[in-house]
Amino acid sequence: MSIARKTCRISVIIPTRNEEAALPATLAALAQEEVHEVIVADGGSCDATVALARRLGATVVASPAGRGRQLNAGAAAAGGDVLLFLHADTLPPPGFAAEVRRLLAAPQVIAGAFRLGITGKDPALRFIAFFANLRAQLGQLPYGDQGLFLRTTDFRRTGGFRELPLLEDVDLVRRLRRRGKIRLAAGAVCTSARRWQQLGMLRTTWRNLLVLLGFLLGLSPDRLARWYRRGCLG
Repeated sequence: MSIARKTCRISVIIPTRNEEAALPATLAALAQEEVHEVIVADGGSCDATVALARRLGATVVASPAGRGRQLNAGAAAAGGDVLLFLHADTLPPPGFAAEVRRLLAAPQVIAGAFRLGITGKDPALRFIAFFANLRAQLGQLPYGDQGLFLRTTDFRRTGGFRELPLLEDVDLVRRLRRRGKIRLAAGAVCTSARRWQQLGMLRTTWRNLLVLLGFLLGLSPDRLARWYRRGCLG
């Protein structure tokens, strides 16, 4: 079933845990667009995240920690026809609401995501974003940091996110691919480079690739999560 562009209500769901530094800019960007609601699914922040979210107009839903659990909790509270899952450190592109409606108006499209953009001037970041977008477009395998969106009915029919220790976004996208096409929007999100800066770009990219390959080969998510925390290096 397609989504009528003018009547589509978009619920934006943001999982958080101690995101007081990143969240205000993301909420400010969302306020520039016509969305039905913004839901912050908080996993036990001990900083000012919850207070900031409420002050800036978001609805806050408490959840046990874990991105899959938090995203499901936010989706359960949502009243929109479309769910847009967005990371707290990721800014949506201008005009994102119209683009979401346009893509989901096609009956054969079950879900979509934006192109990836990463903050920072290091050329390596543009290299990482280029190959992430290539993977997302050719393999119909976008990640959660690209802002996944889909109809609420399709989210529920697919079973939502599984409560995995990592790669809950990849798991959902793989199940969605069996039901329809996944398309990339023309615009790009702008996500923080902090993950690559903390561990180093080469090491972070290597870790992410190994964990993804292990997941696709059927290795235990719990085992992969241990590798991920150690950077796959020891």
